[in-house]
Amino acid sequence: MNRMVLRVAFVLFAASAMLIPSNLLAQTAAAAPEAKTPGATPQTAPVSEWQKEYNTRLLTDFPWLAKFKEADLKLAPPAAGENRVVFMGDSITEVWKIEGPDGSFPGKPYINRGISGQTTPQMLVRFRQDVIALQPKVVVILAGINDIAGNTGPMTLEQSEDNLASMAELAAAHHIRVVLCSVLPAFDFPWRPGMVPAPKVLALNAWIKAYAAEKGHVYVDYHAAMKDSRDGLPAALSHDGVHPLLAGYAVMAPLVEAGIAKALGQ
Repeated sequence: MNRMVLRVAFVLFAASAMLIPSNLLAQTAAAAPEAKTPGATPQTAPVSEWQKEYNTRLLTDFPWLAKFKEADLKLAPPAAGENRVVFMGDSITEVWKIEGPDGSFPGKPYINRGISGQTTPQMLVRFRQDVIALQPKVVVILAGINDIAGNTGPMTLEQSEDNLASMAELAAAHHIRVVLCSVLPAFDFPWRPGMVPAPKVLALNAWIKAYAAEKGHVYVDYHAAMKDSRDGLPAALSHDGVHPLLAGYAVMAPLVEAGIAKALGQ
């Protein structure tokens, strides 16, 4: 009898012991973070078609030389006495109605070479094609906000400064006068929130202003004329805190016109 009881007790103990690893494994799996496939990204808002195209283009035509290639080739050389001006920039420049009779500068030989989303390294690569080859008297450079946003990867302010300086040096070497514009105010990025760009914008603008003074270039201060109490772009001037509305461009136009006139010695 005692031997039978011992056998039953042993069987029950062995069976319970076999269940322990399974229970522990289940608890460990429940407590551990969700396993992710290598390269997977956290769940975010769906990627827009524009962003997909932009990401693909970074691999196939990083500076997007194809964007203005044909237009650049078709553009005739400047006429005698023509004060041609090229505006180099990102979406803030691209969206700006610069050219044509219904633009901000009617009757002026101004050329828009802004490309949405671009950073200073992209602009630097296409600077010869989209600026120097067009033989302008003046180039207006408005760039840097997408560097701070990390559109083509993390960048330091020093890297942005180097690229801006390189564009200015290329222009000066080809007898093109340079107008360097401050980066517009930005309190946050709608496509990449939480990056706190305002202090970086202030720091980059301080460098641009000092560099322009040192090298004899013209500095146009959009930031001081457009900022709100947070060093952001107010709703009256922008729909998203980054890109100007018509009211914003109405502030910018006379400022850059004065800068261009100064660069031309008028």
